[in-house]
Amino acid sequence: MLSTRLASALVIAALAAPAMAQDVSFQLVNDSGLTLMEFYTSPADEGSWGDDLLVANVLASGESGTVDISNGDQQCDRDLRFVFEDGSEMIDRVNICDTASYTLSPA
Repeated sequence: MLSTRLASALVIAALAAPAMAQDVSFQLVNDSGLTLMEFYTSPADEGSWGDDLLVANVLASGESGTVDISNGDQQCDRDLRFVFEDGSEMIDRVNICDTASYTLSPA
């Protein structure tokens, strides 16, 4: 009887626990004709960009790389900000949970 109560308590606790946040990954393809110097993301409409995800790297035109966003499934709709070698910027909104690949195209 004690083991049945314990098993029931564990099942209830597991169901009540919040889902674990998952990282989201997608392929970023740079076909813009310009080197991507900086890349930022934030939850949609948050207005705070955070850190450059490229860190000290760049993504030359014709190259691609994998983007990993920690706990991205907590907020699938994201604003993306791209800064190019000529100082131009592009901002877009994407559902990263439904995106396997994102391609930067010439303006």
